[in-house]
Amino acid sequence: MSHIFDINTVFFTLWGYPMSYLEFFGVVSGSLATWLVARNNVWTWPVAVVSVVLFFFLFYQIQLYPDMFLQVFFLITYLRGWWRWTHPSLGEVIMQNPSSPQQALRITRLPTGQLAIWMLAGVVATLLLGMFASNLHNLFPVVFSQPSAFPYLDSFTTVMSIIGTILMIDKRLECWYVWLIVDVISTYMYFVKDVKLVSVEYFVFCFITAFGVWNWTREYQSYRVA
Repeated sequence: MSHIFDINTVFFTLWGYPMSYLEFFGVVSGSLATWLVARNNVWTWPVAVVSVVLFFFLFYQIQLYPDMFLQVFFLITYLRGWWRWTHPSLGEVIMQNPSSPQQALRITRLPTGQLAIWMLAGVVATLLLGMFASNLHNLFPVVFSQPSAFPYLDSFTTVMSIIGTILMIDKRLECWYVWLIVDVISTYMYFVKDVKLVSVEYFVFCFITAFGVWNWTREYQSYRVA
């Protein structure tokens, strides 16, 4: 069973590209989770948990260490997001269906001042994580035998993914703009690291993110009409 988590174990070959079990099922589960969250569907969270476990092993093997650490954060926050979306507090709920008692957390916007603070914190955290990532192979050579690939760029997408996830858990509309930046950079980074299907996945994510912006904005604006 453990060989499934080895990126060198080939599931099938497509147009000369060897596809591992790890990459294939990581992409499938990750894509499904992203589509579900764009549709404001609570099932995004359990599906996403499967994805982060698979990507943890994948990123370790291609030396994207900040991305690997990010999966641990994702696992914890996705479980919290699952709870948050299904157990909103009073004043934060909107009936999903007038004929059903089911409730959901409202989509809100982030005040400009708070958004500026988040972005500044993101820049500082990127610099600190980048410095740490670039020295991992020196600090822990037994665990990290190879130097980190793209330590600062990978750190930037990692930090912004954390910010995007926090905003998404609270259903802040701005989370989708953060994710768009992450998806564009990640598309390039994974292509260079030769995990082509993951790169294609993040390219598709760019369009799903655009749909998320449109869909969440439409729902947010509908609250004013209701």
